[in-house]
Amino acid sequence: MILVDTSFLIRALVHGSSQDAKLREWLTAGEQLGMSTIVWAEFLCGPVEPRHLEVVARVVPHYVPFDEPDAVLAAHLFNGSGRRRGSLADCMIAATALHADASLATENVSDFRRFEPAGLVVLSA
Repeated sequence: MILVDTSFLIRALVHGSSQDAKLREWLTAGEQLGMSTIVWAEFLCGPVEPRHLEVVARVVPHYVPFDEPDAVLAAHLFNGSGRRRGSLADCMIAATALHADASLATENVSDFRRFEPAGLVVLSA
């Protein structure tokens, strides 16, 4: 499974973007696509148009919940990566991907590379 993060999802909605092309490639290859409920919340903070909600529901139909084991892992990632201000949401997204044994597609690669030692596989367009 490939989970998309907010930056990748927003850019994938732009027809002809490299993220749009990569998403189409994964869909053609039969990859299962999803997103953390943390990403969904960030995306819904918008601005978002109703037509985008329909597209996302069709293309990225799996929502992976953030639960108690994810919270523990996110705290471990946060504390182990320097407790950087503003990075808790990234730790939560990374924890969800790790717990789901999924790769993470992002355009903020530098924000997530620090979680690779924990096993996170980071993808980009």
